[in-house]
Amino acid sequence: MHAYEIASLIAEQDSAKQDYLEFLRVPALSVGLYTLPAGGIDTQEPHSEDEIYYVLSGRGSIFVAGENRAVSVGSVIYVPATVEHRFHTIEEELRLLVVFAPAEYTNAPK
Repeated sequence: MHAYEIASLIAEQDSAKQDYLEFLRVPALSVGLYTLPAGGIDTQEPHSEDEIYYVLSGRGSIFVAGENRAVSVGSVIYVPATVEHRFHTIEEELRLLVVFAPAEYTNAPK
């Protein structure tokens, strides 16, 4: 079994000063924490895997395939593989749980 405590993962991510901390990787999926500061810019490019974002804390908006939507604690966003997306207008630091399926970069061109 793999079990994690979000508070411990946040502490690890903060001490490492990383905006993304992957903490689980198996062939079928990978999971990590992604943090964007208030006023920050999300520079990510479309991924080759499906993604699910769950907002743990903060407020902002997300752009997915030409559509904008406000997000806050409890929001769940699904982004299909290869679809353009990014967070923007980040009003309060966004802390996101991210799930890639299959694991991130599994389907990336080699």
